[in-house]
Amino acid sequence: MALLGLAAASFDGAVEVATVDHGLRKEAAEECALVERVCAERSIPCTTLRITVAEGNRQDRARAARYAALGRWAGQRGLAAIATAHHADDQVETLLMRLNRGSGLAGLAGIRARAEIEGCSVPVLRPLLGFTKGELQTVVGCLSLPVVQDPSNRDDRYDRVRIRQQIAGVDWIDRKAFARSAAHLSEAEQTLESLAEELWNAAAVESGQKVEIRVPSQPDLAARLIARAVRTLGGTVSTGEAQAFLKTMGTRGNIGGVLIERRSDRYVCTLEPPRRGG
Repeated sequence: MALLGLAAASFDGAVEVATVDHGLRKEAAEECALVERVCAERSIPCTTLRITVAEGNRQDRARAARYAALGRWAGQRGLAAIATAHHADDQVETLLMRLNRGSGLAGLAGIRARAEIEGCSVPVLRPLLGFTKGELQTVVGCLSLPVVQDPSNRDDRYDRVRIRQQIAGVDWIDRKAFARSAAHLSEAEQTLESLAEELWNAAAVESGQKVEIRVPSQPDLAARLIARAVRTLGGTVSTGEAQAFLKTMGTRGNIGGVLIERRSDRYVCTLEPPRRGG
């Protein structure tokens, strides 16, 4: 609600709202109707998007379905971007979760202020990352906006909820400092991505089902180039997986369905040959 109120006050007549019913809770329809009423009172166009969440990891599948639906809606409405209400407390939880999982730099960059999300046709903006949850609650109160509590935010089956419960009321955590650190890490990640892009454009050679790339001296850049080569050949691999692979590869090895061979100062990447039958 804080984002809705602030956007309406800052961009009068230039915003629209979409609220998503994932079909996972019977209360969701009432919550979406509440958002519609708040928007109607302020003459803000509002659309309820009803989606179906596939089986599997519920949070991950719901997120993918939500952003895909929002992207389609934004495209149909001619909107340039989507803004979400992620805030500094969300950033703290994300960083702690990813530290606990041993994430690399891309993961530790946390929630990005601007992101391109797979399956979503427009950029996603997070303009409230510099604000704490408490500050946004004050905004909601000042604007006399209603508050809705999602019960899944208290479901301790999820890692994020358990972390939220552990840090609630902890006064030595500076939420805004965490958000600044995440922003610094995001800048470092973007710098390395730009360097990898330059190296790829300058030295990568694509020929049919083969990609050759020059071996950079920095392991992080090497992993990024290997991951891109695998994707170019139709495979899927993350930078972190490529980093772990390179540490044990030796002179050749397979990852993501692609054979990687180290030949002098170059990596030669080809589709993995079919396995011989027994």
